[in-house]
Amino acid sequence: YDVVWKNSFEHHNSLGSTPWVLVEDLSSVFNDVEVERSSGKHAHKKRKLADGREKTMSSDDEDALGKGRGRHILVNKTEMPGWAETLEHFRTARESWDLLHSHDALESEFNKICLAWKTESWLWFRIFLTDMIMYQGQYRKALSSLVQMSALQPQQSQNSLTAASNLEMHRALIQQASCHYALGEHRLACEKLLEVVSGLVPQNQEPTKSSEEQGRVRNKPRKGNDLRLVPCTSKDILPFCLQLMLACFKLRAFADGGRDDLALGHVIVLLQHDWPQGEALFLKAVDKICDHGSFQYENFFNYVTNIDMLEEFAYLRTTEGGRVQLELLPNQGMLIKHHTVTRGITKGVKEDFRLAMERQVSRCGENLLSVLHRFCINEKIILVQSLP
Repeated sequence: YDVVWKNSFEHHNSLGSTPWVLVEDLSSVFNDVEVERSSGKHAHKKRKLADGREKTMSSDDEDALGKGRGRHILVNKTEMPGWAETLEHFRTARESWDLLHSHDALESEFNKICLAWKTESWLWFRIFLTDMIMYQGQYRKALSSLVQMSALQPQQSQNSLTAASNLEMHRALIQQASCHYALGEHRLACEKLLEVVSGLVPQNQEPTKSSEEQGRVRNKPRKGNDLRLVPCTSKDILPFCLQLMLACFKLRAFADGGRDDLALGHVIVLLQHDWPQGEALFLKAVDKICDHGSFQYENFFNYVTNIDMLEEFAYLRTTEGGRVQLELLPNQGMLIKHHTVTRGITKGVKEDFRLAMERQVSRCGENLLSVLHRFCINEKIILVQSLP
């Protein structure tokens, strides 16, 4: 019994003062859609975007440990100096738990001790149990455990929302979102993510890494069955939330045989984060728009500030780009549908688009995390309603 208590506590305690949260690994969010492009489309952009696309990624800064069920737990060794000990404590506690539940007599005795010691009120032990259940892939059971974890948190904060208790609340919501995503419940996942984002403060944007630097810090694409330990801080949680939302909307935006401009627009906005990792997926979105010959997303100029994306959309309106009909301005669709489209009105729409694009280029220096944070806050209702 001591082995379970010691290692489950050490698993929690070794994480230090900053809580860490176990979630689905999203390393493949940009990589699992193959982009097949014809030789003629967007050649000017292909040359510009293709530079770092074929680089081999390295996993020097991350490692994977964990046995059973073929799952790995990925960590960033730079951010977690004691990563090996932490994962070893977690492994030992899991194996000890399995052993105690492999014999009726042991399990009965263990349950008596838990009842006598009121372990159901130990937040750190509930965190371990939840992590273990998620590791086992029992997401529905993990959601029930997270409800119990949430019930413990007001006791920890003593009726006042301290910084520590706020982080613990984020932990529960993030893991709920991760479980809902794994279960295919994307709307519920998005609701939880947006609740988390509303309580975060976006950090200053870090300088964009060169292709070589990105090659060093990115891990190899995996099959999507892994987990990841992420620091429960605004700096790390906001990017995770953006990636998980991208994963949810991507499936809807690129569904075979379907068209959903709203979901595709959300994907384009979210792909700005961690650019240029999402280049291939963005170009797939552009191909989809070209295939349809039109695209409507009236929030485009509110939230798209990536210069590469702006250049591509400006190109789509040209003869060389296919004269794609873009409705990116508020009420532009109403103007076209409910008025006789004379040359004067058409010219006015083109001029409005040109001016809007010029204004947008001047916004390229804005803090992208602040832009995306504002996107999540302002568009919360429409984001949730966009998912089934």
